[in-house]
Amino acid sequence: MVKPLDNDSLLEACEELASMDNHLANVFDKYGAPPLWDRPPGFATLLQIILEQQVSLASAKACFDKLSLRLGEVTPESLIVLDDAELKNVGFSRQKSSYARHLAESILAGRISLNALSRMPDAEVKNELIKLKGVGDWTSDIYLLMALLRPDVMPKGDIALHAAWQKLTGAEGRPGSDEFVEMAVEWSPHRSTAARLLWHFYLSEKKVGTRGFE
Repeated sequence: MVKPLDNDSLLEACEELASMDNHLANVFDKYGAPPLWDRPPGFATLLQIILEQQVSLASAKACFDKLSLRLGEVTPESLIVLDDAELKNVGFSRQKSSYARHLAESILAGRISLNALSRMPDAEVKNELIKLKGVGDWTSDIYLLMALLRPDVMPKGDIALHAAWQKLTGAEGRPGSDEFVEMAVEWSPHRSTAARLLWHFYLSEKKVGTRGFE
């Protein structure tokens, strides 16, 4: 089993990527190593990642925080008793209410064990997760990268990564999802660190109001 990423191996990977890619070297030189951005594995984290699909992180966090306040502890058992009206009241769309309920039911019925994922290779983790309603490439990749801290994952379809790469390289257009994943192969076995460096660039530039990231 591949050793999970930690702060020490993240720094080492940043240094290695900087030695082989001038664009990532510029990010590392200007902003330093990115945060690890780790999350505890389990139901609550996977649910929050589902909430983050196609909305801002702030919007998803506000919804998740309201749910946490309502439930105390976000577990399959506590969520499953809420009806659609209660989920809507804390900010869930109808579609994401359906995804959340399916996830909780799948865990309670034993159709998936999130605890078992830590012992599986990346491809097997993805195969298990995408069986769940509402979980696709991006959601499973983010869970692998942040909750399981796998070192060689490039989230497919992450618009912030595409925007960061366009800005960093001065490209005329943003790369497509498949194009970007294919391009990222050159960063293996440190694709998770490359993603963190690009997010770090995106958020740092946005914070200072760089044109294109306002």
